[in-house]
Amino acid sequence: MNIKDAAQASGLPAKTIRYYEDIGLVTPLRAANGYRQFRPRDVERLVFLAHARALGFAIDDCRALISLREDPARASADVKRIAQGHLAGIDARIAALELMRTALAGMVAACPGDKGAQCAILDGIAGHEVD
Repeated sequence: MNIKDAAQASGLPAKTIRYYEDIGLVTPLRAANGYRQFRPRDVERLVFLAHARALGFAIDDCRALISLREDPARASADVKRIAQGHLAGIDARIAALELMRTALAGMVAACPGDKGAQCAILDGIAGHEVD
């Protein structure tokens, strides 16, 4: 199948597929005319990549996961280690977002939101104490 068909089957834009090819994550065959020829296993890999990226895995983690997925002698502990590392990163970002939310909610609550110049949001962003 051509890149348009592979894009439709995988749910990825053709531009993303070309990028994945450029960085070696997928290697479609080339026809005599130079056009890409995607096999079912290429599309399967693209679907895997789409799902991994949707879960927020970095390209390097995707590369490692693909390698492990294709290794029949893999240890699931290696896959779990990668996923646990990614999960820890997600948890850290959630904690940081919760702190941001709390700080911003306090600023929004303290701002009168009227026609006056006093604004607790601007004061808070500037690093001033907000009541």
